[in-house]
Amino acid sequence: MEINPTLPWLESGEPFPEPTAAWPANSAAPGLLAAGGALDTATLCNAYRQGIFPWFSGPQPRLWWSPDPRMVLRPSAFRLHRSLRKTLLHFQHAANCEIRFDAAFDQVISACAASSRRGQQGTWIVPEMVQAYQQLHRDGFAHSVETWIDGYLVGGLYCVNLGQAVFGESMFTRQTDASKLALAALVAFAIEKGIDCIDCQQNTRHLASLGAREIPRSEFSALLKKTTQLRSPDWEFKPLYWSHLLNHQHTPLVPPR
Repeated sequence: MEINPTLPWLESGEPFPEPTAAWPANSAAPGLLAAGGALDTATLCNAYRQGIFPWFSGPQPRLWWSPDPRMVLRPSAFRLHRSLRKTLLHFQHAANCEIRFDAAFDQVISACAASSRRGQQGTWIVPEMVQAYQQLHRDGFAHSVETWIDGYLVGGLYCVNLGQAVFGESMFTRQTDASKLALAALVAFAIEKGIDCIDCQQNTRHLASLGAREIPRSEFSALLKKTTQLRSPDWEFKPLYWSHLLNHQHTPLVPPR
């Protein structure tokens, strides 16, 4: 992707442009907002509060994005497909199966880096991104949701949390449905904690099949102004949280994906 020379270049510590200045949907890079800047914790938290996230790969400079519309998953709208429900019921009652939060964040992001593509050649989770989010985790703003079977990490995801706002980043799987179980656990946790929205950033068929949908950036920005100011939850998963999905979620009348 060629970077337009008129794209704002940020020096370290310089504020972001308004998200409304991002490239429009009909441009070569919809949602592209700025280049440069830093990946320290303060900058990343400031970006996420405004609905901005970093995404770049290979020889590109650091690029910052704020797409319009924005893909989000309302936990109450999560679709627990028939096949995943069956897997979850088995997982819930198996002594060798467990969901853990933040037990192996470095392993999770490294596995995501090895598997993630976002439609590009090579991973977008480059080493400096890994290091930045590891620090974000140490500072209490990034978390991992992990699927463990027989003592092995078989899938998971990592996300960013500011107040009552959760921003999904990437998933990986080493076993069928392991990443979906991690996402289901995040949804169950969100329902338990009163978190109303999980940011998914960009539209994909997979996310749409699970209940995510697009909303205008203006609506997303207004939501962030409210939710990022609230108290963050304690990141701990309890098996009883599964009841939010199993007892109150109806299997949709569509074939499992």
